[in-house]
Amino acid sequence: MASVFKLKSQFNPAGDQPKAISGLMEGLRRGMKVQTLLGATGTGKTFTMANVIAKYGKPILVIAHNKTLAAQLAQEFKEFFPDAAVHYFVSYYDYYQPEAYMPASDTYIEKDASINKEIDRLRHASTQALLTRRDVIIVASVSCIYGLGSPEEYEKVNLKLEVGMKMDRTTLMKKLIEIHFERTNADLKSGTFRSLGSRVELMPVSETIMYQIELFLGKISRIIKIDPISSQIIKEEKNLFIFPAKHFITEEERLKLALKNIKEELKVELKKFKKEGKFLEAERIKRRTNHDLAMMKEIGYCSGIENYSRHLSGKREGEPPETLLSYFKNDFLTIIDESHVTLPQLQGMYAGDASRKNTLVKYGFRLPSAKDNRPLKYQEFEKRIGPVIYTSATPGEQEHSSNGQIIEQIIRPTGLVDPETIVRPVSEGRGSEHAHRRLHSVLGGQALSGRSEDSFEHVRYPGQIQDFISETEKTIKKGFRVLATTLTKKMAEDLSFYLKDKKIKAEYLHSDIKTMERIKILTQFRKGNFDVLVGVNLLREGLDLPEVALIGILDADKTGFLRSETAFIQTIGRAARNSEGKVILYADIMTEALANALRETKRRRDIQLTHNKKHGIIPRTIIKKIKDITEELESEHSKAVNTELSLDLQVFGKGKFSYEKIIKLKEKEMNKAVKELDFETAAILRDEIGVLKTRVSMC
Repeated sequence: MASVFKLKSQFNPAGDQPKAISGLMEGLRRGMKVQTLLGATGTGKTFTMANVIAKYGKPILVIAHNKTLAAQLAQEFKEFFPDAAVHYFVSYYDYYQPEAYMPASDTYIEKDASINKEIDRLRHASTQALLTRRDVIIVASVSCIYGLGSPEEYEKVNLKLEVGMKMDRTTLMKKLIEIHFERTNADLKSGTFRSLGSRVELMPVSETIMYQIELFLGKISRIIKIDPISSQIIKEEKNLFIFPAKHFITEEERLKLALKNIKEELKVELKKFKKEGKFLEAERIKRRTNHDLAMMKEIGYCSGIENYSRHLSGKREGEPPETLLSYFKNDFLTIIDESHVTLPQLQGMYAGDASRKNTLVKYGFRLPSAKDNRPLKYQEFEKRIGPVIYTSATPGEQEHSSNGQIIEQIIRPTGLVDPETIVRPVSEGRGSEHAHRRLHSVLGGQALSGRSEDSFEHVRYPGQIQDFISETEKTIKKGFRVLATTLTKKMAEDLSFYLKDKKIKAEYLHSDIKTMERIKILTQFRKGNFDVLVGVNLLREGLDLPEVALIGILDADKTGFLRSETAFIQTIGRAARNSEGKVILYADIMTEALANALRETKRRRDIQLTHNKKHGIIPRTIIKKIKDITEELESEHSKAVNTELSLDLQVFGKGKFSYEKIIKLKEKEMNKAVKELDFETAAILRDEIGVLKTRVSMC
């Protein structure tokens, strides 16, 4: 049977890739549950996995340890499989403060979150693709193991509309409200609809396209797909499937039963609290639960409805929740990227959540059933996936101890070798004789930084910051970019400001910066809008930055997570995509982690050099198209406006005068709409005019 995935690439597997692809596919054919791809940075692990996906031909779940890496992987897989459904599934919170209670200070922290509507739309697109297609690749963060709502209920209540179907305007609006669409009189957004005379316009939660449903004599007469900004008709449809605007969906009968069970649980909890003399806790849980019951009875939804997911889904106490994994109907392949980081995340989510929930229940802020609104335990996660492939340049203990095979992918098709590594002192003055003598022995007598061991001690260094600035200026003159890794967010910010004072274009990147903004900063960095990017640990795993020729690792002798053997190897790997790659590690003490990382880097470097010599390969820097990885993940208002402007300018021509003429025509249409009391159309035109005026000011 032919694969549902069609891989498109101008390259063929090379280096260690053919061996890795063949080995992984053989493992899958033999029914191996676990396999590990130990792929050095720059060896093309993503391309290897794309070949495996094309050959395997079943739905794919890729799990990454952060949103930025997930976005990059989603973009790369979309380029490899342009005809497939490649989607991005991460937490939709830009900011999230979970509900919590601290008994010691009697402090209750209410849940506070900022939901990113665009990411919410992408989550719905992911689940809908899984329910309707087989050629699906979902790139997800660890949010994929959190409760999501039953796929059966989600699929069951989808609304199917067909031309000729019996339907009046009131019934259609009622059905949309039942699946949690919101009515609006203004501009349409995902998950909203509006009524205009004999037609209803809506925007599905997974798209940014508007659908116009025209009704005549109690039937649907037309279904039209429309660009929401230009109002241009894209095409006419014969039918349309509309999925719910929320993942937590419950049928009316099940909701009634759930409300009854919640009331029963409340009675039991009130009785327990009163018996224990906890009258404050009893009053607290009574008031909160009754409020939520009233909201669910009235509108079928309440804030924090996920805390009642056990009752709403009909599950038993302690039973695992439904998650994204539940939407994979048949067998599928799981790829855990950068597994040395992602696996510990997957394993640690449950314990932290359980501790917080237990406290909320104990003090009457939530019913005990709220504890079943949780991430999966790692053992539950393992039961819900089929074959899994770990990918990492530095596999951890779990990957090594598993029963599956480990396949090495060290040789790069480009011939690029692991970068030159140089150790220099942190402090101003002479280097540590002990540290550098130990380094000399670690590398088997190899000279350090181009100097012999005996002459090194007589060299005076200016200190890590000044030395890094000097090396940075040399690298920038060659047209390359520079990374710097620090130990703290504050130091990353301070260093970037200090570099700017020295007339070096620099920016910082750390976890306080919002998801989409992080991605844009990385794209601007690659494009050369600035030359130095300073970060903490976000600059390690998986980021593909071939323009980087220098990395400075500050305070490399400070033992800890950020300066472990794994962290060093991963960070050094960021410079492995450039033929002039160089890494300077600033250390006064040769730690065990630093020595081991340098030893492994030298091993991999020697393997590649031997291969290059044997085949006469001259290393060449990876040339990769610079593309904003948010382009396929973010729908911007300006994109749609550009489409409309291109159509109008075909008639009116280019220039400021043409823009102003278009605006006048739209203002005339807007005034006409106001006179006809068509305020919805007037509001849309007003917003379009606003965007066009912004463009005029830029002329």
